[in-house]
Amino acid sequence: MNSREIKEYKRELKLNKAQRSILVGMLLGDGHLETRNNGVTYRLKVEHLSKQAFYVDWIYDHFKDWVLTPPKYKEKLVLGKIYQNYYFSTLSVGNFRFYGKQFYDSQNRKVIPKQIRKWLTPLALAVWIMDDGSSKSKDHKAVILNTQCFSKDDLKILIKALQSIYGVEANFRKQREGLQLIVVGTSAELLYKIVQKYMLPNFNYKFGALDNTLPKE
Repeated sequence: MNSREIKEYKRELKLNKAQRSILVGMLLGDGHLETRNNGVTYRLKVEHLSKQAFYVDWIYDHFKDWVLTPPKYKEKLVLGKIYQNYYFSTLSVGNFRFYGKQFYDSQNRKVIPKQIRKWLTPLALAVWIMDDGSSKSKDHKAVILNTQCFSKDDLKILIKALQSIYGVEANFRKQREGLQLIVVGTSAELLYKIVQKYMLPNFNYKFGALDNTLPKE
């Protein structure tokens, strides 16, 4: 496409319900919106280790109409070690502006929108867990969300939203890099039931012992 064709194509793009939920889930996790024109337009950047290429492909399948170049591999040097990542970026469009303004402050730091409860759908929760969740161990019924980039006040907003919408009780715990959100016991079981049908099977390990004890729907 030439620049004029791309401009016209962008005008036809609209986010559907599933895309909005997936976007929210990714922004709670590792997803990133980037702007190069002071917030007029944004593009979505998705990048994970190559072993999670199946997940990047799943996201791409939902957003492929927004992407000109399909996912590809690249090498990344981290602390002297080379990793292979798999990534793609969308077109830079105004459709993402609302979410860019909600999830980033004036210093381009991620924040939790005060109205997050309006967008915290079961699909968004599942994507959040797939994107940035982990289990305490395969023997524990606990779900950990790596929320170290968020402040304590941000986590309080998330905790309140989880409780008010779904009855899921969560707490945060201090780590060297920041604060993690943790859901344990019956609340972890409830969270599992809420998101299980949206989870890609490869990610069920993130629920630890829960994946082996609860019935599948």
